[in-house]
Amino acid sequence: MKFGKSICILNVGGTKYAFSREIIKDFPLRRVSRLHNCSSEKEVLEVCDDYDRERNEFFFDRHSEAFVFIMLYVRSGRLRFAPKMCELSFYNEMIYWGLESSHLEFCCQRRLDDRMSDTHTYLFEEDNKAEEEPRGEEVTTTDPTVSRGWNMRWIGKLRRIFEEPASSVAAQIVAALSVIFVIVSMVILCASTLPDWETAKNKKLEEHRIIEAVCIGWFTAECIARFLLSRDKCEFVRQPLNIIDLLAISPYYVSMAAAALLGESLEMQRAGIVLCMLRMTRIFWLIKLARHFHGLQTLGLTLQHCRRELVMLLVFMCVATAIFSALAQLLEHGLDLQSSSQDYNSIPAASWWVIISMTTVGYGDMYPITVPGRVLGGVCVVSGIVLISLPISFIYHSFLQCYHQQRFRSSRHP
Repeated sequence: MKFGKSICILNVGGTKYAFSREIIKDFPLRRVSRLHNCSSEKEVLEVCDDYDRERNEFFFDRHSEAFVFIMLYVRSGRLRFAPKMCELSFYNEMIYWGLESSHLEFCCQRRLDDRMSDTHTYLFEEDNKAEEEPRGEEVTTTDPTVSRGWNMRWIGKLRRIFEEPASSVAAQIVAALSVIFVIVSMVILCASTLPDWETAKNKKLEEHRIIEAVCIGWFTAECIARFLLSRDKCEFVRQPLNIIDLLAISPYYVSMAAAALLGESLEMQRAGIVLCMLRMTRIFWLIKLARHFHGLQTLGLTLQHCRRELVMLLVFMCVATAIFSALAQLLEHGLDLQSSSQDYNSIPAASWWVIISMTTVGYGDMYPITVPGRVLGGVCVVSGIVLISLPISFIYHSFLQCYHQQRFRSSRHP
């Protein structure tokens, strides 16, 4: 902040709070922290509703009681709904100040999920991100600051075209082309495993090469454009979807380089097996559809939020598998009865039967033949149902929360 006094006053609905500049800089609320980066009163008025330069007072025409509970979260790290206030209205205040439903306590998250499910109300999230691009004046000028504003504005528009498919018509066209190329590439990949594919490929080799080159060219151009337009290049490389893009594109160029260098030699034949395995990584291009479909994004966010619950479920299954497989091996084979089954001759072999029984798949390739083994099988199936259902409630609420968050983001206007 290049103007004003060292003490900043926040006036929220008539209630005033005084903070120093250093506190404003690292303030947990994104909208408040944006004030520190403002270099003019015009930029300040894009963040707040009014500004008094003499008193260095920033006015926000928002709910003062809701902001009291948001300030309690800033001080204690615990965010709960304000009493006698609509959950959706409070959540709207949270969005304005830069918070999400994940900041709420778990009990309040469930209240918000139930409220949204009952009313089917979808709020419009304001674009309150700190990385908003500065807006230049719509006049012709030689001012470098204004020119930089214009450049940042157009870069922001191009970035939204590739990152936010619903932001504009151009973004929808790019998203549609990307989906079409993914589908075409997947069809070719699946067709290449058919028995008659090699014969058809030899007849129309040039056409297949052209189609493959066009698909790879589009994915390469899209990946390069997104990399050049990204704000943080290192963060771009670390993102899982971008890593999948690189792994799916690189085998094509590696195979072309290997063919040019090795020709039809024995080394090329050996390398062909490796390249064939790498070429199958293109199947992960289907994950690229997550950029264009909110359902896949919701699934990914749910898995990310439920890591602990999924690990807990895996531990439950491992412990139960170890116990039931040992008992099954003992009852079906270890007692050395005349009716012993060779399918249960070891605990690892019996663990396969336990897994398909607890998950209620039941292939029928293995089954107990003794009465105690059948009783154990019934207990194993019931235990599997109970263990799998334990974390389902939390996963369901996390999925619902992530679903509404994605709907809010998709409803945001560029």
